[in-house]
Amino acid sequence: MAKTDIQNEDDIKTLVHAFYDKVNRDELLSPIFNEVVKVNWEEHLPLLCRFWSTLLFRTMTFEGRPFPKHVPLPVQREHFTRWVSLFVETVDDLFSGAKAEEAKNFARSIADTFQLRMGLLDPAILMKPQSK
Repeated sequence: MAKTDIQNEDDIKTLVHAFYDKVNRDELLSPIFNEVVKVNWEEHLPLLCRFWSTLLFRTMTFEGRPFPKHVPLPVQREHFTRWVSLFVETVDDLFSGAKAEEAKNFARSIADTFQLRMGLLDPAILMKPQSK
């Protein structure tokens, strides 16, 4: 069956729920979300859907500043690398198209920005051309 692009709120919900299902099963990421933060997923997943809807469809349904909530977390570069890897894998499993590519690029950008602001990433790394 051919994959379609991310087209609407239902697709975002599918993506977000599938992605965080993987996060919850991941040995590296699950402890951060479930033991350190103790995320209430029933409340958090709709917020994450609004976040991605705002990014991808400019719905402006998300209000907040995600970065400050992440600063105190015991995360390192490998956590961000794994988060991006799982996100890209999930998008690729479910969707194909321009919005899907945009979602993956947003995820990479978010991870890079957070790491830079947390002092985990040397800005010079981002200046180097990346091989595909």
